[in-house]
Amino acid sequence: MCGITGVLAFNEVGRWSSLIKVSEATNQLSHRGPDTGRLYNDYFGALGHRRLAIIDLSSEGWQPMSDPTERYTLVFNGEIYNFKSIRKRLVAKGIEFKSDSDTEVLLHLYIEKKEAALEELDGFFSFAVFDKDENTLFLARDRFGIKPLLYYYDEDRFIFASEMKSLLSYNIPKEVDYASLRQYFQLHYIPAPDTIFKNVFKLPAGSWAKIKKRDVQVQSYYKAPYPQKYQPASYQESQKELVSLLENSVKNRLMSDVPLGAFLSGGTDSSAVVALASRHT
Repeated sequence: MCGITGVLAFNEVGRWSSLIKVSEATNQLSHRGPDTGRLYNDYFGALGHRRLAIIDLSSEGWQPMSDPTERYTLVFNGEIYNFKSIRKRLVAKGIEFKSDSDTEVLLHLYIEKKEAALEELDGFFSFAVFDKDENTLFLARDRFGIKPLLYYYDEDRFIFASEMKSLLSYNIPKEVDYASLRQYFQLHYIPAPDTIFKNVFKLPAGSWAKIKKRDVQVQSYYKAPYPQKYQPASYQESQKELVSLLENSVKNRLMSDVPLGAFLSGGTDSSAVVALASRHT
């Protein structure tokens, strides 16, 4: 788990009121990333990252991470399970890597494909890319919204963060959205894109956002497929398929350069996860 935050200022007012807050907002996420905390600052853009190091523990994996031209800078929270196969393809195209991290692979994949890169990713993530030349920001969230991402914008600035208390560090208005409050009392949560505060939004699961000047474009890139025709397999075949899917899922999540553990409650789900993990580690 890591924490990300950042600002894209639309004018000098937004720049002076917000960029100085990035350090404080990043510190508010220290519990998400106790290993390192770093900042990136440009004239109208700034990014902050708190890292929990899992893959490539060296300083080469630190964030915010910029490409060799220093045009694009990325902050990323999550894991990309298929980053090794993506890296192999990019290396064959002549891309040189300094680290063994999935972060650097994600950065170069975005540079190559922009929002189309999301179709190739297998993992869970929220990330932001600042384009210094175009003075734009790109945000994305994984297909099921496992990793959080909140944002706020007005006529002067666009702000994002992994958590609300980080977002509040920028002194945004704290006006309760009473429609969302009613939803909370009814459902025990607030459905995306709304939050408890007016003008603060969750980036919906399976969506990306592009921000240029005051134009904020949000678009969905994924919806769960529902096949029109379903041919039921036999019970025995279904058993084999379920075990295969679970094992592949658990195996992908064992990718780590630090020790792994599991919360074993004794129930069917956690027992299955530990049993399948024991086949590979």
